[in-house]
Amino acid sequence: MPVCLSKGQKVSLTKDNPGLQKVIVGLGWDLNRYDTGGDFDLDAAVFMLTDSGKVSRQEDFVFYGNPKDPSGSVQHMGDNRTGAGEGEDEQILIDLSKVPENITKIAITVTIYDAEGRRQNFGQVNNSFIRLYNEQNNQELLRYDLEEDFSIETAAVFGELYRHNGEWKFNAIGSGYQGGLAALCAGYGVETE
Repeated sequence: MPVCLSKGQKVSLTKDNPGLQKVIVGLGWDLNRYDTGGDFDLDAAVFMLTDSGKVSRQEDFVFYGNPKDPSGSVQHMGDNRTGAGEGEDEQILIDLSKVPENITKIAITVTIYDAEGRRQNFGQVNNSFIRLYNEQNNQELLRYDLEEDFSIETAAVFGELYRHNGEWKFNAIGSGYQGGLAALCAGYGVETE
């Protein structure tokens, strides 16, 4: 039975799922409810973080432009540019057994592509959610619906996978940010042009 999380709630992934190795992070959203003159293109990204809360190298930022980290533990499965259709719009595969020891958190984020140019924000997006499930048997482990009304935010941290006493856990963050991807990159120590 999957766990439906609330903002700030934490849950263990590996305690109740011994032997869990590969999880799929599915992110979904519905088409915009306002006509801003263009499609909404939400982009999932992962920041692999050390104890400092920053990436140790640029390649630990995984997104559609860098679909796999050097260790092969995180893989972005492709860019959906419209959010059309049912269910998940983008997926990220995480092999927990391959995550380098120096990585203690994996931040799962979503940004709106060209939000400023398109005059878009998360307040105009419906039904955004994150879902984690076991890649081996497709069993859903947890779901977190982003219910906050972010009227000016163009980036959001949905949650974090993190190591604690040898276990992998998930923390439902649900925080929005202005400044889009550049703001997230700056916060996590990724250099941008």
